[in-house]
Amino acid sequence: MRHDKIQKSVAAYMCRYISHMPARLDFTQSITGLILALFIAAHLLFEASIIISKDAMLAVTKFFEGYYFFGESYPGIISFLAASIFLIFIIHALLVMRKIPSTYRQYVIYKKHLHRFRHSDSTLWFYQVVTGFMMLFLGTVHLSMMMSNPSEIGPYASADRIYSEWMWPLYLLLLISVVLHAAIGLYRLALKWGFFEGKNPRKSRSVMKKVMLISIVIYLTIGLLSLGAYAMIGYKHSDNKGQRYQPLTAEQEPSAIDKEPSAVEHEPSAKEQKPPLIEKTKVQP
Repeated sequence: MRHDKIQKSVAAYMCRYISHMPARLDFTQSITGLILALFIAAHLLFEASIIISKDAMLAVTKFFEGYYFFGESYPGIISFLAASIFLIFIIHALLVMRKIPSTYRQYVIYKKHLHRFRHSDSTLWFYQVVTGFMMLFLGTVHLSMMMSNPSEIGPYASADRIYSEWMWPLYLLLLISVVLHAAIGLYRLALKWGFFEGKNPRKSRSVMKKVMLISIVIYLTIGLLSLGAYAMIGYKHSDNKGQRYQPLTAEQEPSAIDKEPSAVEHEPSAKEQKPPLIEKTKVQP
């Protein structure tokens, strides 16, 4: 009886004085990581529209610029979306840094632990740390460009940036890091919170690991095909760098978007002047 009273007293003391902040921070880290992983998965699929055609990629761009909702494009919407993702990205990074070895001694202890146990999930965590540091620099460059130059997105504008401006090495490294980081992160998130655990946790873990590996292969393939398509378009368009893409059906589309003279063969009549679905040309001050 006395022992039960002591246990209840200790439990009451712990509930009252032990901080719940670490648990709240872990939960916030998981939520921000989930948001970023889902964003990356969707973003790579949207970017893959260039594999279908230039018109498909332009249509996706105009969708996110609000063209189909407001009747004209507002690149500032993309700046707002990029800034929102960047904010979540920074919050997630700060929360993750709590668990990364901050001294050489802690790093040595972790390396000994890694070699002693040789557990695949511990190795995956190390891959996440490495890819996370890559994303911290590469992702910041990409997001800053999207925030500062949202109008520089389109079949030719993006292809020129990747090929003529030699940004393809950055995007190649960014692609590898985000796919690995997101896939491993979703796998570890499912393990941490017990999602899809089922009646046989060991079997569930094996299945989730296979899904993770398949996802990595699929998304890396999609990303590499997209990057290759942009590079090929940029190579063919290198002599006309700066010219914006105009669909073949642009003469039948509505428009009041600035166009370069080289992009249009004739001036439409007054009856034909409805805004065209073309890449918006950045106006120089």
